[in-house]
Amino acid sequence: MMTTTPALPAAAHSVTAAAATQAAKPVKRVSSAGLMDGGRELEIEHGGRVYRLRITQLNKLILTA
Repeated sequence: MMTTTPALPAAAHSVTAAAATQAAKPVKRVSSAGLMDGGRELEIEHGGRVYRLRITQLNKLILTA
């Protein structure tokens, strides 16, 4: 008896290829001190929305939309 695995849709192949490409690139690392540039919060624009990244009193990072 022969079993076969179902073929992935074309979209799944492109997602897999994109994931493999991203895995090959090193992840960029930025220090929070350099990113915040001496401040305690900053705004990040992404996809037409503005997000706020801030440092809390306990020195944790919080990202809100």
